[in-house]
Amino acid sequence: MTADPRELTPETLAELLERIAREDEAALRELYELAAPKLFGLALHILSRHEWAEEVLQESFVNIWRFAGDYRRALSAPMTWMSAIVRHRALDHLRRVDTQETQWSDVLNDLVASSDPDPEALTGVSLQARLLAGCMQQLEPAQRQAVALAYLRDRSHSEIADMLRVPLGTIKSWIRRSLAKLKTCLGGEQ
Repeated sequence: MTADPRELTPETLAELLERIAREDEAALRELYELAAPKLFGLALHILSRHEWAEEVLQESFVNIWRFAGDYRRALSAPMTWMSAIVRHRALDHLRRVDTQETQWSDVLNDLVASSDPDPEALTGVSLQARLLAGCMQQLEPAQRQAVALAYLRDRSHSEIADMLRVPLGTIKSWIRRSLAKLKTCLGGEQ
């Protein structure tokens, strides 16, 4: 007996995953209709870009199709298992994408947006933004990402360590060293 396919319950999702493990394409379509909105929201929260979230959602459902046979009810709820896939795909996407295109546009927008309409002040902010962007590019990609998550996304060191799957001490070291490099690059003393 099958649960109502319109209910987003753990039982329904687990049953659909079991059918997908047997390569039931109709079950995949049904699972997509039920779970995609919630999983898309998770991807969008991590990536902040609609088109990237759509891409990650599609990649995630390919992985769900491929690995549905690995799902074990006793280990986690179906939505938890699928959310972990989406989260990992989204973080992988962030690692692959050109960091200048991802995090950096937010910084430039914040620096250029000024409550002071004075053109001279705006020119100074623009120069500072370009200088900071150039200095950020000199950092190692992982360190650049850690700094961006800490200062642009307002994430705690613990959250960053979880997101990047790196020990907390490593994150703290990366951020401390990166800030020292940025200070030197921007003309301050080390």
